[in-house]
Amino acid sequence: MKYYIISGEASGDLHGSNLIKQLRLIDESADIRCWGGNLMESAGATLVKHYRELAFMGFIEVVKNLPAILKNISFCKSDIASYKPDVIVLIDYPGFNLRIAEWGKKQGYKIVYYISPQVWAWKENRVKKMKQCIDKMLVILPFEREYFKSKWQWDVEYVGHPLVEVIENYISSHQTEIEKRNNSLPIVALLPGSRKQEIEKKLPVMLAVSTGFPDYQFVVAKAPGLDDSFYESFLAPYSNVSVVSNETYNLLLKSKAALVTSGTATLETALFGIPEVVCYKGSNISYQIGKRLIKIKFICLVNLIMDRLVVKELIQDQMTTENLSIELSQLLTSIENRQKLKEDYSALKSLLSEGGNASVKAAKSIVSCTT
Repeated sequence: MKYYIISGEASGDLHGSNLIKQLRLIDESADIRCWGGNLMESAGATLVKHYRELAFMGFIEVVKNLPAILKNISFCKSDIASYKPDVIVLIDYPGFNLRIAEWGKKQGYKIVYYISPQVWAWKENRVKKMKQCIDKMLVILPFEREYFKSKWQWDVEYVGHPLVEVIENYISSHQTEIEKRNNSLPIVALLPGSRKQEIEKKLPVMLAVSTGFPDYQFVVAKAPGLDDSFYESFLAPYSNVSVVSNETYNLLLKSKAALVTSGTATLETALFGIPEVVCYKGSNISYQIGKRLIKIKFICLVNLIMDRLVVKELIQDQMTTENLSIELSQLLTSIENRQKLKEDYSALKSLLSEGGNASVKAAKSIVSCTT
């Protein structure tokens, strides 16, 4: 069968590559064309567009690049029409992919969406159109199944979270390194985000914490695409702080605790079993707007999935050096806290791997809906 897969970000490239591997195992005649990245191409798909050409984030950047975005959408439609796939598989990336879903459905293509837009947090009005143009929705967060069923009367399929297999494979392949590790100072990981604006807000507060923990080494995970020079002015006053590039997983593997900006990184940290404090701080205007638009109890994925406070969230005015230091100290010194977190993380992993490997389940579901 012929599969047309569209991903527009690095995370989608990773999950798309694992999906492609499983599709090719199940369907030996699979012919796959994709928008994604090097990982999807290496997995055996023909790469049409790299996600680097598609990554426009933020309102101003989107408006500025609108002609390029519309051109990409037009090209995508014509490429699909020429290829005539049996199924179009859309991975996250809703601004682009929902347009393709609407168009593709009208053209008579089978539409499968893997990794739902987070409509439960904001832009709920998208769901009505999603129901009309998506034949099968594959969700990766356990609460999404009930959300779509009870609120929208839409039966979606929960396949588990693909990060579980990614991190399990990483830990397994680095087992020897884990057994041999012997750092002179235990490590606290700092994950301040990927965008300059959020890093400028949060990293100085995170770094100031390091002065109260002289027996620990603090290591900043540098964002892809940002030069070392951007971080130099932040790090200059701190002798026990260093930076690593493209080594976030390796850093987490070696860490005793972590201070983490909200987002997927909070879930990755938990799946590595690392005690964490979740940090969020933005401009006051952005925060006030966001607070009114985003209707969720927690900002951390771990807490959202578990539907209770598992890891501490320090948001906006609560994110101070003093509060971070107090919470970090408890994570590092309290055996009771660490044991409770270990149990919660284990329960989290069980929820996210319900029924087995997410990529395998997603691939089987995609193949079954086209036969």
